[in-house]
Amino acid sequence: MTLPSPDAPLRIGTRGSPLALAQATETRMRLADAFRLPSEAFSVVVIKTTGDRIIDRPLKEIGGKGLFTREIEEALLSGEIDLAVHSMKDMPTLQPEGLLLDTYLPREDVRDAFIALNGGALADLPQGRTVGTSSLRRRAQLLNRRPDLNVVEFRGNVQTRLRKLEDGVAHATFLAMAGLNRLGNDDIPRQPVSQDVMLPAIAQGAIGIERRADDDCAAEMLSAIHDRETGIRLAAERSFLATLDGSCETPIAGLATLDGDRMTLSGEILRTDGSEALSDTMSGDASDAAELGEALARALLGRASDDFFDWKTG
Repeated sequence: MTLPSPDAPLRIGTRGSPLALAQATETRMRLADAFRLPSEAFSVVVIKTTGDRIIDRPLKEIGGKGLFTREIEEALLSGEIDLAVHSMKDMPTLQPEGLLLDTYLPREDVRDAFIALNGGALADLPQGRTVGTSSLRRRAQLLNRRPDLNVVEFRGNVQTRLRKLEDGVAHATFLAMAGLNRLGNDDIPRQPVSQDVMLPAIAQGAIGIERRADDDCAAEMLSAIHDRETGIRLAAERSFLATLDGSCETPIAGLATLDGDRMTLSGEILRTDGSEALSDTMSGDASDAAELGEALARALLGRASDDFFDWKTG
């Protein structure tokens, strides 16, 4: 294996948001530490995605999840970059031919964070208040638990969303605890939301690293920083999502946990307006993670009425 050097660095592709750059930097640091290389042996290449350019419309109107990955994957396939770093909750369950996504860093806090300028919790929010979110999953869960609330579209980075709160566009919003932790945003008032109240998005808090399938050098390097537990948990969650044919247009939540060799997987599907939610939990051997995800999805599909998935029928 030929290791990268400052003269011939390994190129790590990423979106240009502060969180994406923090994730790419963590990847670079872990690789440098694993192979005792200087950080200059790795370069971070910023790629502007469609999802970053268009922030004034809901994702479902402009193409869904692939908007945050398509241009980065094209750069990887063309050889412009050597690795691509992704937030796993943004990733479709299928990768383009020629690419593999099989390396995950240790998972961060999976919970949602409720953000209100007064530092209050979701349970303290008065009736009829306005909450901003761009997530169909959070919207559906919130309307299911608190149908009295008004939910509005809310996109942008952390600073943009806080500014919208200050301008009175909404009284509160949600972010991921993982993102706040990775950015070191300790000054932002937040209240973690228990997963018993709002089950998180599939793969929330996980970083994935994508490579070309024929790049043996990258495969060998990445194997040194892969977190096995995160990989097993995501195998179950992403199998659950894939069986449901999920996308950014689908209110789906799920979380796998491990206790030794035993896995517990919880999942939830919702109507987009929050009027109905179906949830279930299954346990099994961690070695059967993907099969467990498929079984849980099929159990929920078996309970859903023919018109439950209105995102499919209209």
